[in-house]
Amino acid sequence: MKRLNRLARARPHQARKVRGAPPAQPQERVLTVASMGARGDAVVSAEEGPIYAPLALPGERVRARVTGGRADVLEVIQASAERQVAACRHFGRCGGCQLQHWQEAPYLVWKREQVVEALAKRGLGGAVVEPVIPAWGDGRRRAAFHAARHGDQVRIGFIERGGARLAPIAQCPALAPALEAVALRLQHLAERALPARGEITLHCLLTDAGVDVSIKGAGRADALDRAALEQLVAIAEALDLARLSYDADTIIERRRPTLRMGRALVSPPPGAFLQPTALGEETLARLTLEALSGAERVIDLFSGVGTFALRLAEHAEITAAESDADMLAALKRAADGAAGALRQVTTLRRDLLRTPIASLEMRKFDGAVIDPPRSGARLQTEQIARAPIRRLAYVSCDPASFARDVKILIEHGFTLTRITPVDQFRWTGHVEVVGALER
Repeated sequence: MKRLNRLARARPHQARKVRGAPPAQPQERVLTVASMGARGDAVVSAEEGPIYAPLALPGERVRARVTGGRADVLEVIQASAERQVAACRHFGRCGGCQLQHWQEAPYLVWKREQVVEALAKRGLGGAVVEPVIPAWGDGRRRAAFHAARHGDQVRIGFIERGGARLAPIAQCPALAPALEAVALRLQHLAERALPARGEITLHCLLTDAGVDVSIKGAGRADALDRAALEQLVAIAEALDLARLSYDADTIIERRRPTLRMGRALVSPPPGAFLQPTALGEETLARLTLEALSGAERVIDLFSGVGTFALRLAEHAEITAAESDADMLAALKRAADGAAGALRQVTTLRRDLLRTPIASLEMRKFDGAVIDPPRSGARLQTEQIARAPIRRLAYVSCDPASFARDVKILIEHGFTLTRITPVDQFRWTGHVEVVGALER
């Protein structure tokens, strides 16, 4: 099977060209920005339709090179009072952040509006949405860095804004300092791990034991010869990594990577999904526990390594459902290791997107938490709606799919008692939301 190029997949969507139509020619124009779009690009209302202008702000007048529906800002003629100096020297080129130039207060108001508008589009405009909780903490503890060869050089960093090339980084204020310190020293590791052709992704996670690095795209660990292994081990020691892995295969584990979740200690498998900031995880967990207060038997859907299940197990019997066997095993080990402090924790491996847990299977539960991927979980939501669940916490990383699924629940008798946006992805267009529902 042809190997997919991850950098090629990073190219932005382009409208399909009409056969025979001449390509759009760039035009230099003066534009007045009307609003901020959902993805963090400023929007200009024009006769031919909306024009998206990255790096501009609402109310600004800019001189820009316009091609089709996109504008490259050349000069800010009249700046917004909300504009500020970006925190990073790479801002504007690196595609990791879109909104470092916007002051915090209006930026957070805009993020709340994304949730309000998503609900309104589903006919839920009367729902009360709380102010956004900024859950940045010390910065992101999880990040994925791309590495590829460029001529005789190896570049490592993030994808450039609006393209597929790599933007090497010399700083990243979005990261937790301890992770940033290691990220800026990954060059030798990338050089050693890169195949002759293609690219790799270095998934880095800051744990209590140090940084855990799992490399995707470098091949199989068992194909490495002794000399290659020794080189990788030496690099891991020089970086003081807790663990180094090729996909799920551990090269060296110098210290067992662990994270505390309530009274349990979790050792996540290589490359496991976790919340991007420690404060964000604590905030989402707190809101979830508040939503499920009083529930005695709870099912955790898309449980991962136990972000919610292990904390909920201090107060309720838990069944954790997840498709990833390694993450589920890590959850179970953590629960067993804290057995004296937790109530019963049962695990269930299930692909909930393809085979949702049926309403009859949930008849013994009075509470549930669901934390699906960005696309949401319409089929699983329909089964929850028909189950005897009384309390539900819906954790989402996409307001649109959240609104779609919540409407299903409301149509089956649930009431939204609280909607709280949470910002873990600082300076980006992403916003998460926790909905508390009862019936």
